[in-house]
Amino acid sequence: MTAAPPGTDPRGTPTLGALTGGQLRRLGAVAGLAGADIETYARVLTDSLGPVAGRPLHLPPPYRTFLSDDHTPVEFSLSFRPDAAPVLRVLVEPGCGADSLVHNGRAGLETVRAMARRWRFGTGPLDEVTDLFLPSAPHGPLALWCALELTPGGVPKVKVYLNPAANGEERSAATVREALRRLGLKRAYANLPPGSGHPFLALDLGDWEEPRVKVYVRHDSLTSARAGRLSRMIPEPVPAVVEGFFRTVAGAGPGATGLDGLPGLSCHSFTGPADPRPSGYTLHIPVRDYAPHDGEALARASRLLRRHGMDASMLARALAAVTDRRPEDGAGLIAYLALALQRGRPPRVTAYLSSEAYAVRPPAAVPVRRPVSVH
Repeated sequence: MTAAPPGTDPRGTPTLGALTGGQLRRLGAVAGLAGADIETYARVLTDSLGPVAGRPLHLPPPYRTFLSDDHTPVEFSLSFRPDAAPVLRVLVEPGCGADSLVHNGRAGLETVRAMARRWRFGTGPLDEVTDLFLPSAPHGPLALWCALELTPGGVPKVKVYLNPAANGEERSAATVREALRRLGLKRAYANLPPGSGHPFLALDLGDWEEPRVKVYVRHDSLTSARAGRLSRMIPEPVPAVVEGFFRTVAGAGPGATGLDGLPGLSCHSFTGPADPRPSGYTLHIPVRDYAPHDGEALARASRLLRRHGMDASMLARALAAVTDRRPEDGAGLIAYLALALQRGRPPRVTAYLSSEAYAVRPPAAVPVRRPVSVH
């Protein structure tokens, strides 16, 4: 009997689980993971999706998830470092098949707890704040996402993303403050930059060298000069490094008017009450809104990777592992590019890759407006 085509189940039917599992397997090979580990992680992804893994792709998305533009409940990312293979991650919405946001959150919470039992890690930080982020009548746009960093050995590092607006957008800041207080970080909120809201709070669970609490801030109409001043790390990164990242990724040039599409996001990481200042800072730019197509996004990412001494060819291989379409035929395969700065470590560059299980965003029909690089 011949094997089923890629992206299909054993009967040859294209399904969400078969497509995303195949993408993970090919990306795992790009990242240099062993075959046994790749198979373990592919099964973990399918299990995390639950019943919707077997959902045929000719049906619409099971849920209008905020996780991706086409509502695929899976996103991949590759974190690049100098002189090392990239680290593969997968972000999934475990409750994506639920009939309500409250059931979505409950399903996601049970998935994380099942992972904790399987890999024997504690969920203490999540338990401390569950009532804040998974209330009985939650607001959107998400309940719980789970990210897995796919390390050698078949045991991933786990991260949970929660929604500060679960009790209403107007209470997001208060929710983040209270969560930080419960987690022993009562002075952390004062060390965040100003912004337009808090889209996520993330918690590291499991075998992390230094488990982090990560607070995200949205920045509308961001410019390179403002981006260079967002970090609250000590020592602070050189603003020119951050500004150069911004200009390369967003295509900044003279005569433009700022990030007038999707906003930029900053993320500050906190590792313990002994130091209220963040130990890490990451700037995320939604390159898909500021490049006409993925060919241009790939070119910008490649320049960035080479500048930081990283292997740009790995990203091109990763795109080919996700899809067989030409990068020029769509805009959104590379959703975000991020520069991560961690105290005492070299910079990392992360590329976030869309599965595109349900749709490909067409290339821009007109030139994309470019953000300014001045105040």
